[in-house]
Amino acid sequence: MNYGEAKKTLAANGQDHILRFWSSLGTAARKALLAQIATIDFKELARCRAMLPGAGAVAADAKGGVSPTAPKVAELKGKAQAAAFAAGAKELAAGRVAVLLVAGGQGSRLGFEGPKGAYPIGPVTDKPLFYFHARKVLAKARKYGKPVPFYIMTSEANYAATLACFKENAWFGLNPRDVFLFKQGMWPGMTAEGQVILDAPGHVFMSPDGHGGLLAALKRSGALADMKKRGVRSVFFFQVDNPLVEIADEAFIGYHVLEKSDYTLKLCAKRDPYEKVGMPMKFGKTFRMVEYTEMTDEQCNRKGKDGKLYFLYGSPAIHVFDRTFLEREALKPMPLHLAHKKIAMVDVKGKVVKPTEPNGYKFEKFIFDILPDAKKAAFLAFDQKDEFSPVKNAEGNDSPATCKADLQAKWRRQLAARGILVSENATLEVDPCTL
Repeated sequence: MNYGEAKKTLAANGQDHILRFWSSLGTAARKALLAQIATIDFKELARCRAMLPGAGAVAADAKGGVSPTAPKVAELKGKAQAAAFAAGAKELAAGRVAVLLVAGGQGSRLGFEGPKGAYPIGPVTDKPLFYFHARKVLAKARKYGKPVPFYIMTSEANYAATLACFKENAWFGLNPRDVFLFKQGMWPGMTAEGQVILDAPGHVFMSPDGHGGLLAALKRSGALADMKKRGVRSVFFFQVDNPLVEIADEAFIGYHVLEKSDYTLKLCAKRDPYEKVGMPMKFGKTFRMVEYTEMTDEQCNRKGKDGKLYFLYGSPAIHVFDRTFLEREALKPMPLHLAHKKIAMVDVKGKVVKPTEPNGYKFEKFIFDILPDAKKAAFLAFDQKDEFSPVKNAEGNDSPATCKADLQAKWRRQLAARGILVSENATLEVDPCTL
């Protein structure tokens, strides 16, 4: 894209101000700005602008006048557990399972410079989060004698550092040909008036398009085509901050396959009525994810006939997708979500101003917004202590300290099941490939 083309495109879309400081920019800055403008999807930008008048509106707790009901959540036991495990093992042995990790975040909230996946979480060795995920993938590949392709969505900000982390650690034992790193999309921030924000005279403020941007990124990067070429049918999805996750566990994969599901979610019981997790709910014949901020007090505290919370099960973002479902969804525009944020921006004189109050909007897509499109969705319960202990905060709940404690407690249980007892006072770490 040259200057004339950029000027014409921006004028047609009401964004002329992006070139306001052109005359003061050097050659390199001009080239970089034109490259940024070329990446902007102005059709999608128009969708973003159309949302702005309704910014801040809270979603209704009913859709089309239909009150939500709780989904049926399966608990696998006995013969059902054995059948699901066998079905999942068959898929892994046939090489029809892929693993998909969302790892676009930085470790800044943890006081760590670099990708969140590079954060040291090993209680003894300080091995990074990526280590525990990659070694679990490797364990599955070794167990079944077939590659388990590992797709990792990074961000523009951490792609290079994530790649370096894998290379420096010899890919954690994985074959590099089976690891596919790709970048999620970036979208401009906008003012309430629909003007794209400049955070420097020659730079558009951009932010990641959310984990829902995964679909477009999978298609754009060639990852979906690679999955199809490999014969993948089921895609296990999880987020980088949870090292307790049971990656591509046989029973979950098998349950998904036996149910002939497009989209299968693992759910865990909420620890309290107001826990900050999304809740899948049924509206008529379809499901959708309801954010905790959308729920009424009555919904949060409603009890079922068994005395438990009626809306009991929340989603920690552990999913299995049918690959063909992802392919269909990648062709559709996804719903957009607004986030009102404080965004540094330049004033009319080109001076960078840091606001004290939210002054702009970021736009995100959420992967669970494709749930209503699933011809068949399924839900499976799991015990939180076994599979979910995220690293989100520097201290307190969901911190490195709580995660390390939960990891060690799980390893003790796993070793005890093999007749190996480890003192509660001992600091413990286990390579997932040895379990």
